[in-house]
Amino acid sequence: RRKLRSEVAAAFPTLSTEQLAELIPNKEELNVIKIYSHKGEAITVYMNHRNPILFEVEKVLYPTVYTLWVYPDLLPAFATWPPVLQKLAGGADLMLPGVVVPPSGLPRVQRGTLCAVTLLGNRAPVAVGVATMSTEEMLAAGMKGKGFAVLHTHLDHLWEYGDKSSPPTLAPLVTDSAAKDSAEDEEELQGKEPGSSCCPEPEQLVDIRDLSLKDRDTCAELLGGKEELPEDRAAEPAEDASTEDQQEAEDSRTPQEQMDALFNQCFFHALKCKVKKSDLPLLTSTFLGSHMVSCCPAGKQLDIKKSSYKKFSKFLQSMQHQRILQVKELSKGVESIVEVDWKHPDIKAFAVPEGFSSASAAQDSKSEDREQEYHAPEIVPLYGVSTKMIPLFQESGHRKGSILSSSEVRNIIINYVKSNELVDEANKNFVKVNAILCDCLLDKSEQDEISRLKWDELLSRCLERLQPLHQVTFFGQEPVVRKGNIEPIDISIAQRSSNKKVTIIKNLELYGLDPQCVANTLQQKVQASATISPAPGAKDRVQVQIQGNQIHHLAKMLLEEYQLPRKYIQGLEKAPKLGRKK
Repeated sequence: RRKLRSEVAAAFPTLSTEQLAELIPNKEELNVIKIYSHKGEAITVYMNHRNPILFEVEKVLYPTVYTLWVYPDLLPAFATWPPVLQKLAGGADLMLPGVVVPPSGLPRVQRGTLCAVTLLGNRAPVAVGVATMSTEEMLAAGMKGKGFAVLHTHLDHLWEYGDKSSPPTLAPLVTDSAAKDSAEDEEELQGKEPGSSCCPEPEQLVDIRDLSLKDRDTCAELLGGKEELPEDRAAEPAEDASTEDQQEAEDSRTPQEQMDALFNQCFFHALKCKVKKSDLPLLTSTFLGSHMVSCCPAGKQLDIKKSSYKKFSKFLQSMQHQRILQVKELSKGVESIVEVDWKHPDIKAFAVPEGFSSASAAQDSKSEDREQEYHAPEIVPLYGVSTKMIPLFQESGHRKGSILSSSEVRNIIINYVKSNELVDEANKNFVKVNAILCDCLLDKSEQDEISRLKWDELLSRCLERLQPLHQVTFFGQEPVVRKGNIEPIDISIAQRSSNKKVTIIKNLELYGLDPQCVANTLQQKVQASATISPAPGAKDRVQVQIQGNQIHHLAKMLLEEYQLPRKYIQGLEKAPKLGRKK
């Protein structure tokens, strides 16, 4: 703890002794956890009061947004427009056209300086990044190009490790553009002309403060060369605009803004008319595929990839930020809606579009319609570098915990063999086993007997000795990487009292299937009783139990209607054999 305090003092010299003691207290509990980024980089996170306060990457300390909300002036800060936060949380870097230039000028930083990113009108930082060029270089480039490599933001996975609180509202400093604008407004109300200090910046710079709402949208669209604002910001008409102006603004929206508006419409329509309190918790995939899709107007189709959100999980995260609903991960990698605030003003104010049937008719929609909207997840086997395999992979820049696909493993092995000239000259189908290959791939009993391996055997041995992982991508959601091989949907037959048989189905949640929906569908198809009960030995999972041996019907539903690969279903061979009647 003392060493950490000295490292923090060296990294952030502006912190006083009292602030250091407050940030890293002597007696309070301080937890350290290790997580891995999507690139496989190991990240050390320091937790205090259940919130991450610092994270360390390659022996460099960085503050989290939780820390910066307490010490907002810890880092030089650059402001951007509020809609840009969603892009940063989605993984984008901050481009210079999205940086607001205040009248007092930008903070003076050098390339590589750690900086904070704030939203216009609020001094509370929402992101941490590293400057990719100095202030002078930014100005010389005409405020174009990438300005900051973003490391961490509000709403990202690191933020989710804490209490998920929102940024506080901190009044901007006097030099901020927001304060300047308010001063100008006061002068205009008093009938005075704005002072000469309001003159624009030099010609090569854009003074974003003086742009109209439409111009601001255009400027923000320059972010990353392709970024666009969400519909509710970019296409919002002025309050005193006429109906004709509003219609013109709506028609002039980009396809991405129109898709954002369509998602908002279907979201509120589904919550107001489709979902009941008794439906909760509700799988997010079921909410999208069964409820939102059925609310889509005729001639239109929901496509999250064509929206500014790109991922359905990001869209729900935005709605959760507005406190409309709450989403939780009830089982690993499978998110569910657990709470909805039906008294929220946005839900109450939503008017159901004309041409849609009543809520009661929508509630009685058939299960077959729901099945057609199910999208089977994309499952990709991955491999993690284990301790024993480090010598073989470190030459290619990988280390323990690095996550690779089978094709990447294959290329690394081929390059290793060729760079070390291990191909057998007498027979190029074989590879000579050197000391590293011997230690990594051969058992002790084989090390004295095997001097060369076939290419196929070399690759299969390598994959066997790597840590098995798998990546699951549900429709409209971010990919999730889990340890081990994915468990198949398990179908078994059990015998109950009076020699009655029942069919039991487990692990449906792992594939984004709603067990209750599957039970209802089966019950209607086979006209037999179906129930849901907790799965023994599996936390937060349930199993479906239906009377009789129903594997034939279940196989048809899973393979043909849900389009799940047969290799992910276990127990289909237990179907009753159909014999001819004499």
